[in-house]
Amino acid sequence: MMTGVIHFLMTLLATSENMLPIITIICVFQLGVIRKRFVQPKRILVGLVSVIIGISFFLEGLDLALFPLGRLMATQLTSPAFLGITNPQDTTWLTYKGVYLFAGSIGFASTLAEPALLAIALKAQSISGGTINAWGLRITVSLGVALGVTLGAFRIITGIELYYLLLGGYAIVILQSLFTPKLIVALAYDLGPVTTSTVTVPLVTALGLGLASTVPGRNPLLDGFGLVAYAGLFPVIAVLSYAQLAQWLGKDNRSSHL
Repeated sequence: MMTGVIHFLMTLLATSENMLPIITIICVFQLGVIRKRFVQPKRILVGLVSVIIGISFFLEGLDLALFPLGRLMATQLTSPAFLGITNPQDTTWLTYKGVYLFAGSIGFASTLAEPALLAIALKAQSISGGTINAWGLRITVSLGVALGVTLGAFRIITGIELYYLLLGGYAIVILQSLFTPKLIVALAYDLGPVTTSTVTVPLVTALGLGLASTVPGRNPLLDGFGLVAYAGLFPVIAVLSYAQLAQWLGKDNRSSHL
């Protein structure tokens, strides 16, 4: 018990040190450049303390639950007993169907729960006057992350170089941007980084490191990272595809009424 308390206090101290530069910059600009006092300083102070404590608890949760859980699931899904094999060297990429299913499911579910994605989706719906549906946008982005994490797991299992799929994905994004309604392009590009936030990143990273540690011939340092890059790219493709599909369907409906 005491060890856990000491570990949390160390995390709290580290979080406070990491937040200090941000707080310093805000204070310098507010008091030295803008030259105005803070409005409701007590409320701001309470908010900052709450953020520091919240981040500390979040980091403790990652260390105690999410990272070990991701590694455990990867280990179980790649064990010879689960795969039904006797020699791990006899596996092919088709042997790991359970891994692909889990990777896609965890990518979809974690993204749907992202607070940052919810905030942007609601803001986009409000600014567009309801033209952009928040729920539909969240589903689309979640499907994009599910595809990206699944392909990332496929890359780890097969040993394909990281940049092959990334270069192909960015080429698709560039082509899509030329033919997608301009209203949605900037939003689509923002939604990629938004997905790689507090919920998705820890789970996806733990999954990648777990896979690279258990799949024969893989190096956790070389192969374990990169899933987050796919999780940030493929939502952009998904949103642009969604916008293009909506545009084509709208043209078809208008043509049918002529």
